[in-house]
Amino acid sequence: MPIVFAALLCLASPAWGYVASVQAVHDGDSITVRRSDKSVVALRLYGIDAPELQQAYGRHARELLLSLAARQRLQVEPMDTDRYGRTVALVRLPDGALLNEALVAEGLAWVYEEYCREDLCQRLRELEQQARREGRGLWAEPNPTRPAQWRRQHKLEEWYQAPLRVIKKVAQGVNSVLRF
Repeated sequence: MPIVFAALLCLASPAWGYVASVQAVHDGDSITVRRSDKSVVALRLYGIDAPELQQAYGRHARELLLSLAARQRLQVEPMDTDRYGRTVALVRLPDGALLNEALVAEGLAWVYEEYCREDLCQRLRELEQQARREGRGLWAEPNPTRPAQWRRQHKLEEWYQAPLRVIKKVAQGVNSVLRF
């Protein structure tokens, strides 16, 4: 019986995640990491949607993510895979803080309601409401535009299409390497 209990404890721990370091920060919610086995993984932060780089506060979101994650050993907890083949994940700093929460708390990302389905999403909603009340980040603007709406309005512009093609191609390459 003690062996079964020990096995269950091991399964209950976040061992299904992995440790990684940042290779690139693309914007406020997308990074590329290198795992300890040297494989490279494209990540999207779970449950949030940060402004695009061309939007107000888009560069601020990227800079915050870079300043928090650079040269850190991150704990990546995969949640899903998006349509571009990126791993959608919770990403923790060495002290246990979630990067996903930090961006929302600073007013530099929305809760991505269409995709946020876990219990954690309630915490993200509370952080977003607090940032709104306090006018932090993009909430200092009278009527900020959600990134999903902004992308729909700009999806035909070439400067927007080119990075999407690159992301898709990189994600396909990463996935083919991981499949062996």
